[in-house]
Amino acid sequence: MTRGDLSSDSIFESARKTTRQETVAKKAAGEVERDPSIMAAVLDPAPRSRERWLRKMVIRQVRKGGRLTKTQALKQTERENLSKSPDFPTSLKKLGPLARQIAGKPIEDAIVQMRFSRKKVAQDVRKHLEYARDEAIVKRGMGLGAVEGRKGEPVEIELKDGKRKLVADRTGIYVDQAWVGKGMHTISYDYRARGRVNLMKNPFTSISVLLKEEATRVRLSEEMQKKRDNRKVWVQLPDRPITAQRQHPCW
Repeated sequence: MTRGDLSSDSIFESARKTTRQETVAKKAAGEVERDPSIMAAVLDPAPRSRERWLRKMVIRQVRKGGRLTKTQALKQTERENLSKSPDFPTSLKKLGPLARQIAGKPIEDAIVQMRFSRKKVAQDVRKHLEYARDEAIVKRGMGLGAVEGRKGEPVEIELKDGKRKLVADRTGIYVDQAWVGKGMHTISYDYRARGRVNLMKNPFTSISVLLKEEATRVRLSEEMQKKRDNRKVWVQLPDRPITAQRQHPCW
């Protein structure tokens, strides 16, 4: 078996007998089956642009002394995945409440919320949430704490709204943000009396979800608690010298 060819026990071997004979003839003649330069043009269509971009990034790192920003350092330790859905035949006004409903919830709870929702577009949102969850697991390796042994110890955290939550798996996926975007619209006709026609606009809207792991919320909770602990005690009349007033009356 060679690169670009089929094995002898393949089910498509009968459909490619002539092609296989031609391949054997080319091998005997010493011809190359597949041109690497043609494949490189597909895999790397703009090599010079890529090299210029890499050079620019290296120069930027050298000027910064190799120091990473806080956002870049968090990107290396915490995983996230942004997924945008196709346009749904609905409006911003109808899809917005569903986006606010699933924001901040674990991905499985968000899917359950959309499954039992009475909104017509909720089933489309549910399908997109399932797709975004599978994409985050396959592409980013999120939610695999039980398999890889990265679950961590259970910890109780504080959310942004002040509620307490017990995190048993630090790699659990939750919906950090969810927002809607306006798409194109189509026009349909509403036929009225006396030969009149009204034009109705049928809007299309998409939803985007940003999935993160529970380790992000654990970090945010620890930073919030640390900031609260380092806060100084407020004093009504602090003991400091008077600088903006005269020490003695002017009479």
